[in-house]
Amino acid sequence: MSWTIETDPLGSTALSAAVASLAIVYLFWALAWRRMKGHWAATSALAIAVACAILGFGMPAKLALLATLNGACFGLWPIAWIVVAGLFLFNLSVRTGQFEIIKASLAAITDDRRIQALLIAFSFGAFIEGCAGFGTPVAITAAMLVGLGFEPLYAAGLCLLANTAPVAFGSIGIPIIVGAQSSGVDPMALSQMVGRTLPCVSLIVPFYMVTVMSGWRRGLEIWPAALVTGGSFALTQGLTANFFGPMLPDIAASIVSIVCLTAFLRLWRPRQSWVFAHEAASSGRTPLGHAGGEVLRAWAPFIILSIFVAAWGVKPIKEALDCCSAIKVPFPGLHEMVVRDGKPMAAVFNFNVLSAAGTAVFLAALVSIPVMGATWRLAVRVFVDTLVTVRWPIVTMASILGFAYIMNFSGMAIALGNAFAMTGFLFPFFAAFLGWLGVFMTGSDTSSNALFGKLQEVTATQIGIDPLVTVSANSAGGVCGKMISPQSLAVATASAGLVGREGDIFRFTLKHSLLLTAVIGVIAYLEAHAFPWIIPVVKAAGSAAAASAAPVAAASPLESEGLPYLAAAMTLVLVVAASAIVAGRKRPGLDAESPAE
Repeated sequence: MSWTIETDPLGSTALSAAVASLAIVYLFWALAWRRMKGHWAATSALAIAVACAILGFGMPAKLALLATLNGACFGLWPIAWIVVAGLFLFNLSVRTGQFEIIKASLAAITDDRRIQALLIAFSFGAFIEGCAGFGTPVAITAAMLVGLGFEPLYAAGLCLLANTAPVAFGSIGIPIIVGAQSSGVDPMALSQMVGRTLPCVSLIVPFYMVTVMSGWRRGLEIWPAALVTGGSFALTQGLTANFFGPMLPDIAASIVSIVCLTAFLRLWRPRQSWVFAHEAASSGRTPLGHAGGEVLRAWAPFIILSIFVAAWGVKPIKEALDCCSAIKVPFPGLHEMVVRDGKPMAAVFNFNVLSAAGTAVFLAALVSIPVMGATWRLAVRVFVDTLVTVRWPIVTMASILGFAYIMNFSGMAIALGNAFAMTGFLFPFFAAFLGWLGVFMTGSDTSSNALFGKLQEVTATQIGIDPLVTVSANSAGGVCGKMISPQSLAVATASAGLVGREGDIFRFTLKHSLLLTAVIGVIAYLEAHAFPWIIPVVKAAGSAAAASAAPVAAASPLESEGLPYLAAAMTLVLVVAASAIVAGRKRPGLDAESPAE
């Protein structure tokens, strides 16, 4: 028997929202005040959320437990799979000694920790976010920074902070596409609106990062590099979002940013390199000390990773892979058993074995085994060690996705949204915080847009504001919630070797998250009331949204147009791998077993 969601079970919007917020307030308290380990905070908050759903919102216990289980399954696949695969690749690079060469190559470009953070955490992380998303950039870049010698807490915090700028256009623009579908606005207009809001944050995040790292005085020392990094990224992001749509802004902006910063460093360098207090004072850039072939071999796994991740983001390739491997299973007892706004809610678990982003990363790691000079025996050992390392973060991810699903299926998330909608003409400002809350709960800007997109559109229409402002604020404000989401914290702690210290990172990032969200809120308020001319003209989006959501007849793998693209990508991977192996032979043979001992 189906159950219909009641978003105001107590007959008072404020009281219903208060009950819905209990688990969230507890989670903030557990992480920020008690500094509870992430898995304990997440599991206990999940228990409170389930109790509120059953006792406060009248959700049948069976449906509440099934919704939680459905979310936990999503936390395991594909979220946890991304982290495991990413850390496996990185750990293999460390155990074979190849990461030492990467460190040396970066030190030859710059030994300044601030600029290394700009290159890796911001620019390279944005590229990975644009291709894959779902925690992949934090998993990769945090591990890389720790390997370079960054303090783990700073490495994790900086990567979470850097990951704000690209999130709205992550995963080839999926958050924008989903936001347009759920709200009914035109996807191109939404891309343009976000592309006129988010670059303001993208411009300041690089400088903000280095200031957090080193303080105002030391941060000002490299303002030219921060300006080149953020300026090139913001300009490219804005232009691409406004003229080409939501799929390319992150990829294009990150590549332009990397190229511009690297070229700029040939002309300019800071007067004095900055390192952490526990490190010896820098003596300037060190000679590389490695042949070009060795450097290519060391970097090849991450070049291969980029090719795989970029290829997996191409829609025809994804469709071709899904044709022969995706298994979509309606969740027993939950699928279409919960009714919201007169429509049954789907609960379908998508076990996309080949097209998952984590699979792309894992395949990159497998191809990279001979490139690194490792044996398969060592690779298996490293993979097992990686699983042991991330066992508790996996529990956290499963718990927090269960938390997100119970908030959604019980109606508690909408009850919170209704409370925000009561703010009237101030709603554009609070719309950013609604998106921030959605990402905090779900760990995903895509999920936040799906959850609150329609609410943002309806509320804006009721108070006489263009819906594009509030829907874009939901997405742009949501990116600032990414750095405090327990799911992101679990990924960061696993990658930086800080398992159990999620509370410390939460305290580190919370104030920055709130400040940047407030900046987005102010921009949205000004766009709505002071500068309405900045809002793009909205087209009739109903037909576009319907067309994008219309079912398409599935083609067989042999008929799919994605196969030629996939073949081209794999050919490029093999060329890079073979070139790296041949070029690296100038180096004496590496006994891959010895580093593991």
